[in-house]
Amino acid sequence: MKEVVFIEDIQGFKGKYPKQIWSLFFSEMWERFCFYGMRGMLYFFMVHHLMMDDRVANLQYGATQAFVYAFTFIGGLFADKILGYRKSLFWGALLMIIGSCILVADPVRFFFPGVSFTIIGTGFFKPNISTMVGFLYREGDHRRDAGFSLFYAGINLGALIGGYLCIAIGKGELFSSFIPASLTWNVAFGLAAVVMMISLLTFLNTQKGLANIGISPLLNMAPSKRRTYEWITYAGSLLVIPLIMLMVSKTEYTDYFMFTIGPCTLLYLLYEMRGFSLKENKKLIAALVFIIFSIFFWAFFEQSGGSLSAFAANNLTNTVLGFKLDPNGVNNSANSFFVIIFAALLGMVWIWLAKRKMEPNTIVKFGLGFLFLAGGFYVFYYTKFFANAAGVTSLDLFTFGWFIITFGELCLSPIGMSIMTKLSPQKLQAVMMGVWFLASAYGQYFAGLLGANIAEASENSTNLQKLIVYADGYKQLAIYALVAGVLLIILSPFVKKLMQEVR
Repeated sequence: MKEVVFIEDIQGFKGKYPKQIWSLFFSEMWERFCFYGMRGMLYFFMVHHLMMDDRVANLQYGATQAFVYAFTFIGGLFADKILGYRKSLFWGALLMIIGSCILVADPVRFFFPGVSFTIIGTGFFKPNISTMVGFLYREGDHRRDAGFSLFYAGINLGALIGGYLCIAIGKGELFSSFIPASLTWNVAFGLAAVVMMISLLTFLNTQKGLANIGISPLLNMAPSKRRTYEWITYAGSLLVIPLIMLMVSKTEYTDYFMFTIGPCTLLYLLYEMRGFSLKENKKLIAALVFIIFSIFFWAFFEQSGGSLSAFAANNLTNTVLGFKLDPNGVNNSANSFFVIIFAALLGMVWIWLAKRKMEPNTIVKFGLGFLFLAGGFYVFYYTKFFANAAGVTSLDLFTFGWFIITFGELCLSPIGMSIMTKLSPQKLQAVMMGVWFLASAYGQYFAGLLGANIAEASENSTNLQKLIVYADGYKQLAIYALVAGVLLIILSPFVKKLMQEVR
């Protein structure tokens, strides 16, 4: 006889983690392998195979990633209102698999169609699996942060493996003895498709033990009418793909989109806030403070896929502590490597401080995140003092920069996902998670603009001159991050009042 699982049983778990989190962990891990593997290949592929110049490639990269994260908001909205988290996740995974398979067929000719399918798919997948993690816990359960930290480790395990393997295979740095040179990129994109299939199968097995988490919000509606809404959503997401192709390939259209979706989102939130109490609205305002500052964090952090990718390809040696490694692979995966090692350790530090009533509140942690970010970018700037006459500098020092930035990310990103679920009313959970990722979209968008400006300033320069321009640009980002961190810490008492009992 099949055992019936109830939400009370899931949320009343004993120990540190609910057992369902492990299945969600692995499903997200494989999806992030696909996502970060694809992301790590974009800039290099556009420059070396689509023959874009550095400035255009930065803008294209920023546009692509901006749409990926912008559609997490739209995916969260449709999950909350029509599909439910489970069907949204299934549909998103299916679209990501199709997009990767299109790229396998011919990554040069079908680059934009394949990427566009992946954009829509990620929008349906990403916010909803994160939201389901939040539903594994009762409101006020202090173990929620630990659960999101574990979930975040799964994200980074996938990012570590996919971020290094895909770009190294595509460039012919790995497995070149049995992968023909003409097929390396086909295989790299194909690997992303395979792991996405594993992610989908893992989730299909997972949902048996999720009780009513993520089911359709329209169960009170007649089945035929509910199916009509669902099929309209599926069809609409396919019909919008040509529009996405146009906007991604023509970055001026991305500008129009980004100038529109942010104000529209704020207006929608104001509309929704009419139905909530003053107490709930104060928490939503606090959530918006976190969201706005996160835009600036990701604008700097996400240089990893744009300007730092060019920096890695042109200006870094290929050894770390004496081991030969692809510098682009290191740029894509060093951060995830350090997250996996130090996430649990930092979590124990927070617990140790909490027992002594010394743990900083969430907004101060955000401020600390910016201070670490500033330190890491200052290290990137400092690499110019170790360059040789050819403009090639130390991959060891560059990796140390990512080591410092990792602690900044750990102070912000996993805590950010958790705080969105704490500060959001239940019926707005997926939307607010989507808004959190929409902030990442703006971060990606501004990251592309910043990277394009750096690339433009170094155009027609020698490799050594390019290194100096890039390094000086990273110094400016370090200063801006330092200012933002100090400002957040100053604002922390005010935001703490808005958060009320939430910590």
